[in-house]
Amino acid sequence: MPEAATTWRQVPGPPSAARLRDLLRADLGFHGSSGKFATHAWHPFPAKFPPQLAHYFIKGLSAPGATVLDPMCGSGTTLVEAQRLGRRAVGCDIDPLARLICEAKLSPVAAREGMAAGRAVLEGARRDLSKWRRILEAELRDRFDTESRRFLDYWFPARQQLELMSLMRRIEAVAAEPMRRFLRMVFSGTIIAKSGGVSWARDLAHTRPHRVLDKTPPSAFDAFEKRLDANLAVDLPPPPGAAANVLASNADATGLPSNSVDLIVTSPPYANNAIDYMRAHKFSLVWFGWKLTDLRALRKACLGHDGLAPDAAGPLPGRCETTLARLAARDARKAAVLRRYFGEVAGVLTEMHRVLRHGGAAVVVVGSSTLRGIDVETHHAFVAIAEREGFECAGLGARQLDRDKRMMPARWGQGKRTGIEGRMHDEHVIGLIKP
Repeated sequence: MPEAATTWRQVPGPPSAARLRDLLRADLGFHGSSGKFATHAWHPFPAKFPPQLAHYFIKGLSAPGATVLDPMCGSGTTLVEAQRLGRRAVGCDIDPLARLICEAKLSPVAAREGMAAGRAVLEGARRDLSKWRRILEAELRDRFDTESRRFLDYWFPARQQLELMSLMRRIEAVAAEPMRRFLRMVFSGTIIAKSGGVSWARDLAHTRPHRVLDKTPPSAFDAFEKRLDANLAVDLPPPPGAAANVLASNADATGLPSNSVDLIVTSPPYANNAIDYMRAHKFSLVWFGWKLTDLRALRKACLGHDGLAPDAAGPLPGRCETTLARLAARDARKAAVLRRYFGEVAGVLTEMHRVLRHGGAAVVVVGSSTLRGIDVETHHAFVAIAEREGFECAGLGARQLDRDKRMMPARWGQGKRTGIEGRMHDEHVIGLIKP
């Protein structure tokens, strides 16, 4: 990662509410344009908003040198665009795989060096499996605890386990941290794939894995080579000198100084765990040494988790309470989970208000959710909560989802639509100003 800055620079020229309203009136769909540029396509990640959207608001609402924050940074779309525009990029996420992806994208390796290191890892791993198979088998038995061992045996064929173990050992031996991080991301991309993947899991990239034993997973060696070639097909220029930081912080407790951020561009997870990131990401994280017990604890701490909280939020704005009452009449548990979500959103918006400087803008991209046939109008709930926390709403924009690019759960079989696919068609872009 670039060297962390110890001072927080404020850049003159705060955006006005009128300027933000003008930006929100534009066509925010960006249909017909590809988001597979720079490092954005380096690793599958569901429900990413298009990089053009982040670029548009960062360029329109901040100046070079400004600090741009995404407190729920995911795969780093906002951060990469902020860095490319010469802004100081800061992101927060408690998901270890999200942070790995972000850090790799923000410090890209040169294509020639990356290809040489990746080829060396691949060739060495192939030799190791041919020559030291029994040693690899023993390491597979000894490296993981009992629960992790059962998990790997359930989801991964024996051959692919040995190939992954051989690749992992070679990657761990790479001395330079940026290169090692990049290769770990490539390794993860062989497991969490939009289609295929080296496990028996189907739909891992969409976070709802299903075990399919009649699937024939590809060789991990071949998948690694394919992902390596795809990521390094174009030699990227070195990132601008602006600093970039990815923090292992929750969105409601970033640890950043008050009034230190010039602009926030973010997209919170959907309500009620509609997209379960940690459920899929554990398939890679287990190989990196994370225990399933620790990953379950992280999952419960994620915004949008579908569990109940003993300290559920107190009274919410009237619009939220009305929605919750309607939902409770049909499904009390779903209403309780949604109350937890709204309460956690309030905590995040409070933190966003604290760290944002006066006159600064926050752009929040919110997906719609339909629960038990009720549109919970998430965008209106966010606005009501944000205004209670001290923000002024400059306006709302709308954009239709491009399903192929937003990477929602896929349909399987002609004419069949998954539940989530039938519910999610558009999203709203909320423009907030801190007075």
